[in-house]
Amino acid sequence: MGRDKALIEVDGVAMVVRVANVLRAAGCEPVFAVGGDRAALEALGVESVSDTYPGEGPVGGVITALDACDAPAVVVIACDLAYVSAATVGALIAAAGGVQITVAVTDRVQPMCALWPRGVLGRLREAFDGGERRLLGVLDQLETLQIPANPQDLANVNAPGDLPQ
Repeated sequence: MGRDKALIEVDGVAMVVRVANVLRAAGCEPVFAVGGDRAALEALGVESVSDTYPGEGPVGGVITALDACDAPAVVVIACDLAYVSAATVGALIAAAGGVQITVAVTDRVQPMCALWPRGVLGRLREAFDGGERRLLGVLDQLETLQIPANPQDLANVNAPGDLPQ
């Protein structure tokens, strides 16, 4: 995209704000971004925490999120999932239990739309220390529960052509 995707507007609202609003509507608190331009995020009303592993991929981001929050689990949504709904997030939360990860799925698993219980933190650290940076690589090693989602909810905005015209 050539710039910070979190700050790109979709229908007049920065993607990070859209995702934060959905998380709040689903009952998540606190809501914060991991990494990114702290000043720009806070100017948009989104709290942020420094990524413990900047540039090291999404596994480090999930570890950072779990470390930053005392909750028994965190819902992680990528900022480029600009169309995710509170219904999808609510379904992840409603299905949660135990040490399994509840993850949204359409025709494929979307690990950046998932509920990560604190009980997986040790396994995430082991995988990270072993060189794994991809969440799909971690999911292969852990118990998951797949929650069907509307394909629109999991549409990534990765390129200018993915933005509404």
